Amino acid sequence: MNEIDRREFLKFMGLTSLAAGALTLGCSTNKKTSSKLFPSTLDDLILAEGLSYHILIKAGDKINSTEFFGYNNDYTAFIPLNTNSGLLWVNHESASPLFCSGIERTKENIIKERLMVGGSIIHLVNNGKWEVKWDSPFNRRITADTPFVFSSGQVIAGSNKPIGTLANCAGGVTPWGNILTCEENYPEFVGERDFKTREIKPSDYHGWDKFFSFPPEHYGWVVEINPKTGIGKKLVGLGRFYHECATVTQAKNGLCVIYTGDDKNDEHLYKFIATNVGSLERGKLYVADLDKGKWISLDRNDHQILKDNFKTQLEIQIYARYAAKMVGATPLNRPEDVEIDPKTGNVFVTLSNNYGKGDYLGQILKIVEKDGDPLSMDFESSTFLMGGKDSGFASPDNLAYDNSGNLWMVSDMTGDLLNKEPYSSFGNNGLFKIPLSGPKAGSVIQMGSAPNEAEFTGPSFSPDFKTLFLSVQHPGEKSKSLKELNSHWPDGGDAIPSPAVVAIDLGAAN
Repeated sequence: MNEIDRREFLKFMGLTSLAAGALTLGCSTNKKTSSKLFPSTLDDLILAEGLSYHILIKAGDKINSTEFFGYNNDYTAFIPLNTNSGLLWVNHESASPLFCSGIERTKENIIKERLMVGGSIIHLVNNGKWEVKWDSPFNRRITADTPFVFSSGQVIAGSNKPIGTLANCAGGVTPWGNILTCEENYPEFVGERDFKTREIKPSDYHGWDKFFSFPPEHYGWVVEINPKTGIGKKLVGLGRFYHECATVTQAKNGLCVIYTGDDKNDEHLYKFIATNVGSLERGKLYVADLDKGKWISLDRNDHQILKDNFKTQLEIQIYARYAAKMVGATPLNRPEDVEIDPKTGNVFVTLSNNYGKGDYLGQILKIVEKDGDPLSMDFESSTFLMGGKDSGFASPDNLAYDNSGNLWMVSDMTGDLLNKEPYSSFGNNGLFKIPLSGPKAGSVIQMGSAPNEAEFTGPSFSPDFKTLFLSVQHPGEKSKSLKELNSHWPDGGDAIPSPAVVAIDLGAAN
C-alpha cells in the first residue's frame, strides 16, 4: 500500500492522531526462521527450522479502488485459476473496537466495523512466491452490508433477503468451487431471540443492534458464495447455530455431505446430506449421538417430539440446537473444526475445551462412518488425541491435511489465560503437524508459535502443497489502550498490532 492509501485508511479508521510509523500497511517483508525451541512466549511468529514466511496482506490493505482488507482474518481457502494463480478467500470474524473504530458504541463507529467483517476475495499470483495481484478485478469485499438471499426462496422474519454476513469463523469449499463461510457468534453483534418467549435479547458485546435492527434469525447460517462474482446465499437446510465450519465430502453417488459443529459448550455435531447432486439448496440435517453411534434425523416428520414443539421444518432449522437436544444428541465440548482424512475417509473433530466442565485442554475426536460411507447413519467414535503436557498442545481448533497425509492443527488458548495455569507450559498459541502414518504416526510436532495473544487460524495449502496459507488473528487483543499494547506484531517497535495472512514456505517440512 502506498502512503496515500495508508493515510486514507488511517483517516477512515479514525487513527490519524497516531504516530506516522505506528501502523505500517501493505508490508510483505520476508521473515526468517528461528531456531528457538518451542514453546515460545516471544511476540513474534516463530517457525521451526527450515520454514520461512512472508506477509501476504494485512488488515486495512487496499484491495481495490474503494475497499480494504478486513479485520481479524480467519478461515482461508485457495481456489485455483491456473497453474500459478488463484483466488484466496479469507473470513473476517470480528472487528476490535480499540483498533478498528473506537470503544464508544456510536453509529459512526459501528458503520466502520460493519465494513471490517465478512470476507475478502484476493487474487494471488506466484512468480517465485505467492503475492497479491493488487489491480485484479477479482479483488472484492463481502461485508455486513452485502445483500444475500435465503436458499430455496425461504422467507425468515418476513424477508428472503438478509443483509450482510458477520462473525465468519471457519468454512469449506464445494466441489464446484464455491466458498462456504460460517456465521458463528452472531448474538455478540445482533442479539438473539429467545426460543420460548420469542423476545429478542440484546447483543452482549458489539452492540450493533442499538443502531441496526436486522432480525437475529437472519444470522447464524452457512453462506455459499461464488468467489468469482461475490454473489451468495444463506443455506437454510444446514440449520442455524454457532457454525464453526462446513466441511464437504462427496458420497459415491455424487451427493454432498457436510459436517459442521456448533462451537459452544455442550452443543452438538451435525451432518447435512444434500438431496440433489451439485446443489446444497435442499437436504436433510442430522445430529450425532456418540453414545449410540447414530446420526439422528432432525426432520419434523421423523419424531413426535419435534411435531409437538415445532410448527414447521423451517422453525426447526432456525432453532436447530433446541431440536437437537430434544432428540437426544450428545453434548460436546465446543465442537469446532472438522476435517476428513483423504486417504481413509475418517472424520476428525476438534473439541476445543469446556471450562464449565473443567476441560481446559480439549481433544481431537475421531469418527469412522460405517463402511467408510458418509451417507451411513451408523458410526464409531473414539478419542484420537488428548490435549495436555504429554501431547504438547491445548485447545485444538482448525485442522488441515497436506498431500503426505499429515494432519496440521492450530490451537486456540484464550488470551486471558495464555502463559498462566492451566496453560503455563504451552507458551503462545501454536501450529502443529501430526503424521498419521510412518514411524512418527500420532506424534504431535510443533511447527510454529504465534505472537502475543494471537491465534493461528484457517490453515490451507497451495495446490502444490509447498505453501501453507495461515491467518494470524487478533495479536495483542487484550491491550488496555493504544498506549498500553501487549503486542507489536508484525512491524515491531511501538507499532500497533495487526492481523495478517501469511504464506509459509514449507521447504523440506512437507
